[in-house]
Amino acid sequence: MAGELTGRILHVNLTTGDLEVERPPESFYRKYLGGSAMGLYYILQGWKPGTDGLHPDNVLTVMDSLLTGAPIAGQSRITVNARSPLTDGIGDSQAGGFFPAELRFAGFTGIVIRGRAAEPTYLWLHDGEAELRPASHLWGKTTSEVDDLLKAELGDDKIQVAQAGPAGEKLVRLAAIMNMANRANGRTGMGAVMGSKNLKAIVARGTSKKLPLADAAGLNVLARSGAAEIPNNADVLGLRTDGTAGVLEWQHAAGTLPTFNYNAGQFDRYEAISGQTMTATILTDRDTCYACAVRCKRVVETEWQSRPVEARHGGPEYETLAVFGSYCGVDDLPAISLANKICNEHGLDTIGTGATVAWAMECFERGLLTASEIGFPAPFGDAAAMLRLTEMLARRDGFGDVLANGSRRAADLIGRGHDLLVTVKGAEAPGHMPQAKRSLGVIYAVNPFGADHQSSEHDPMIEEGAADLSLDRLKLLGFDAAQEFGSLGPDKVRFALRTQQFYSFLDTASLCQFVWGPAWTLYGPQETVDFVRAVTGWQDFDLDELMEIGERRLNLLRAFNAREGLGRREDRLPAKMFRPLTGSGPTAGVALDPAEIEGALDEYYRLAGWDGRTGNPTPETMARLGLEWTAAG
Repeated sequence: MAGELTGRILHVNLTTGDLEVERPPESFYRKYLGGSAMGLYYILQGWKPGTDGLHPDNVLTVMDSLLTGAPIAGQSRITVNARSPLTDGIGDSQAGGFFPAELRFAGFTGIVIRGRAAEPTYLWLHDGEAELRPASHLWGKTTSEVDDLLKAELGDDKIQVAQAGPAGEKLVRLAAIMNMANRANGRTGMGAVMGSKNLKAIVARGTSKKLPLADAAGLNVLARSGAAEIPNNADVLGLRTDGTAGVLEWQHAAGTLPTFNYNAGQFDRYEAISGQTMTATILTDRDTCYACAVRCKRVVETEWQSRPVEARHGGPEYETLAVFGSYCGVDDLPAISLANKICNEHGLDTIGTGATVAWAMECFERGLLTASEIGFPAPFGDAAAMLRLTEMLARRDGFGDVLANGSRRAADLIGRGHDLLVTVKGAEAPGHMPQAKRSLGVIYAVNPFGADHQSSEHDPMIEEGAADLSLDRLKLLGFDAAQEFGSLGPDKVRFALRTQQFYSFLDTASLCQFVWGPAWTLYGPQETVDFVRAVTGWQDFDLDELMEIGERRLNLLRAFNAREGLGRREDRLPAKMFRPLTGSGPTAGVALDPAEIEGALDEYYRLAGWDGRTGNPTPETMARLGLEWTAAG
């Protein structure tokens, strides 16, 4: 098992200033491993139901895993959990970069944060030591300014900073936690939780980059074989070449590129904002995360109306291109890149922000919002209006103060526009449409923290025409044949659940889902098992245990929601997804069938061991997973 320093959990009480270190036994790590599962273990201990997401008693956890910092691609991920101020259910968000590995090198596997500091504060972690320092001089500064100030203050350019930007300070419910000024724990408003605690930043530095490994030679073989395989895996090679942005063109062709606030599945000006166009025009470099050979992160340089976008702000991912582009009807790549910069500098989730702006634009188009209410006209396709709304939201300026609550709460505040929402549990939907990917609709509905595109494998990986690599790997999860395109029968529901459990393991192990996965990725299920064995020395660890760990996390997340009275009643897709799509292309006129979705939910609950009436895990399921203790809350 990992050594003393790298197995430590830091407990921080911001109210009292107390810092305590816990050294859990190996049995604890084998059961919870890291990430969301470990975070929920601490959150659920003594949780007071009804605690508001922005109250000091909300518990914020920041978790690596025992695998973080190993010298192999795809392991430098960090998971943040707390009650979400956006959804009122559990919040869950992952980010990559160099901060996750640096936290591990600094001597900590995770952090549990309680209370609220009297004044702005930052947490400084270095070579096993921890201290709280004043941060009033950092308050109000953008993420890149804070990075520069802290590097100068600490006299070390190699520190890594995870921080709440100005949006988090202002309690914007879409606020992210940023590291490297361009990597985001974006979803569910975790930046607002950090801001509500007066915690400006967590700074990590470890001078030793070596972790204890049970089988360093075996891990080296796995790392080298994966890197050598990149040219032979078309999906991963495409990820290296064009980043996640490269899928925008495919999404358009498949009719699953959300356009005009999810009213259509194709955007006739998609080429102007595609990943291929980005690569050919404004891309200047490909960045990476610690030890990763894929290098999928975009770096762009451009300007929009003399406003620069610098390399330090990275570049827009697929989701960012979609929400600020096709969602809003905007075909201006520099403008979208500037929107990405605004979000990164202020610390905002691009998905939630762009989708909220698109909702406001549709409200304007339909006469539900006037130019006087907004402050200016905001029709689809207006890049200047899109950028103004984004900045107003970030600053809670004018009508942005309404939008800063997310689209669902904004609709509640103005008393209009509810039928135009594209939210599940109050979280805005990402850029993958269940009208074309049926099992994704089930996952959007049941996912504990709202619609999420990274909580299961997508339908094309198992449907007719899928690549041999995907179908062969999925056999390890119990799938022997390709599924019919567009189907949502029992086998497709089982596919949704089983791959959700695998992805749930990845978010427990804090592994990148573009490198490790059940289907198309660089490494498949067997290699994932081999990786865990090489790092930990658990030679009896197998795929069944891997899946159980993923299942345990999923049930912990659901248990939190159950304590807050959230269950099947909240597992609802927005009305818009049940209305026929407009436009042209393969999904024109297509809509989800309410009866089909409800039947699929019944099957999902049955397979998951959840009560079909409440949607909550049964006592028998929790007992099987060793989670009986969660009922004590």
